[in-house]
Parts: sequence; structure tokens; C-alpha cells
Amino acid sequence: MTDKDFSRLRISRADGIATTTIDNPPVNVLDVPLMDEIRRFLLSVRNDPDIRVLVFQSADPEFFIAHVDMTLIDDPHAFDGIAREAPEGLNPFQAFGELLREQPQVTIVKLAGLARGGGAEFVAAADMAFAAEGRAGLAQCEALMGITPGGGATQYLSGRMTRGRALEIILGADLIDAATAERYGWINRAVPASELDGFVDQLARNIAALPEGVIAAAKQAIPPADLREGFSREHDAWAGLFARPAAERLIRGGLNAGAQTREGERNLEGLLRALRA
Repeated sequence: MTDKDFSRLRISRADGIATTTIDNPPVNVLDVPLMDEIRRFLLSVRNDPDIRVLVFQSADPEFFIAHVDMTLIDDPHAFDGIAREAPEGLNPFQAFGELLREQPQVTIVKLAGLARGGGAEFVAAADMAFAAEGRAGLAQCEALMGITPGGGATQYLSGRMTRGRALEIILGADLIDAATAERYGWINRAVPASELDGFVDQLARNIAALPEGVIAAAKQAIPPADLREGFSREHDAWAGLFARPAAERLIRGGLNAGAQTREGERNLEGLLRALRA
């Protein structure tokens, strides 16, 4: 597989590090093609001994991964192909996060802009995440669409912070700034925006330069938690709400009001709340 096989990812490789730049205008919505390309990239490097660290960033300084494509409300079978390849007991969104979480390389998100919904779940599934102070933001805004997160957030957040804070994020459904996300445990650190690139680059280089076997040993000694039972509960909660009329009305209303446009995504929470006014 070569970089020409990807149209929404730009991939560079140097010194044991593969840096993936997400470029899916206008706001890096997590649609089927983008999810498929990220999956194929992760699988293509899974057994590559020359790649030790994976860094994910965005070509768009405002948006990392906006969220799952809301237009899929009109194509409920769009993810069927991905779903067929998902491990038993996981829906395609959970399987996407778990593929990242189980990657043998160290995975790092460099968050300069906004990540909501499935984008925020991607951030939480990575081994490490560093965010730009004053610019980055995270949100699980699904409640404003009449649903709960269905791609791992309930489980990932529960492992990173107190139950109360996880509920605040999921039910409060507000955009969380980088400093608060650091304090809550959602990310590793909030870093001054001007220092983010240099900080992540140096960390990635330091890790990639470690002696043979150290990364694998560390990841084996600090294994990811087994979340299968929690994923089952999460899926049942999400699917039950998604089938209700309120979810369809709010998602369609959000799209009509400007969701998935640059202007609408800058204040998506306010846009969605206005639907209930």
C-alpha cells in the first residue's frame, strides 16, 4: 500500500515515525471514506517494524475530526461493509476506536482544533493526546441529538476520569477547552499553541529512538482495559435512542441549521440547542 491509495490522508514517514495528516474538507467529518482510509492505514502499518510511533494531526487548524457524518441518517446501511469486518460484539464505531487503541505502535494525537463525537472518541482511544491551549476543544455532544455516544466514549472517559465528570461531559454536552480537558484527564497535556508542534515532534522522536523492544514491553505491561461488557451496554443505549423519532428530528434539524459547515461547526452546541428553543 502506498500513499497514493489515500485521498483524505497525507502520510509522511521519518525516523520511525509515521505522521498522518487528516484532510477531509470542509470540517473533517468522520464519513465512511475517511473511516475506511484510517482503518486501512492502521492495518497497513500494524506489523511494520520500521514504524514505532503514529502521530495524527489535521490539515485544518480549526477542526481535527468534527464528528461522525450526520448525513448518514439518510443511509443507515453505509457502514455495513465496515460492520462486517468488526470483531464480534462491537459496532463499527467501537471497532474503529479499538483498532487504534490496540495498535502496537505508540499513537499520539496532536489536537490543534475541535474534535466532537466520534472525533473526540478517536482522541480518547489514542495512547496520548496533546492539545493547543486557547484553540483546541473536545465535546461529546450526542445528547443534543437525542442519543448517547456509541463509539466508545462512555467507556474511554470512565477510564480517564471520575463518573461525575464523564456524566458532565456526556449530559452537559458542552465544548471542553484544553486546560479543562487536561485537568479532567481527557488528554495528557494542554500545551501553548505555539509550542504544540515542537513538543509532540520531540516526544515522538524520543519514543521512536528507544532501544528495540522497549515500546512493546511498556504496552504489554500497561495493557488497555477489556471494555467488551461496557461496549455492549453502550451500544444498546445508543441504538435504542437512535431508533427514536427525536434523534432523527434533531439530526436533520441540525443539518438544516448548518451543521457540517464551517460556520455551524464553530458553535455546534449552540446550533443544536436552538432546535429545542
